[in-house]
Amino acid sequence: MTRRGVKLVFGAAICVLGAMTASTSASAQTFQNYRCADGTRFIAAFYPLDTRAHLQIDGGPVTLRKRLAWSGARYSGEGVTLTIPKAGGNVIVKHARRPATACEAL
Repeated sequence: MTRRGVKLVFGAAICVLGAMTASTSASAQTFQNYRCADGTRFIAAFYPLDTRAHLQIDGGPVTLRKRLAWSGARYSGEGVTLTIPKAGGNVIVKHARRPATACEAL
């Protein structure tokens, strides 16, 4: 086999390995349903190797970037803020120019 042939085989092996890793990561996602005090319901999805939170809220998808938080995790973007306390307790969501509201996992 020529040197070029070895590079092609090695490249193909890396592509296959990458595809296998990507499909494994997608199956390791975490979905959580929430119900809030103001009647809002939403689904939050968290993926390994992705620092963002993906929400389905108000009938549409929203991707939130992780922000600096002193305790727990805070995500925001597109007019939505999601705060997840480190010590447990209720998750807080603020969206659509509504006041922040406490939410519990279903």
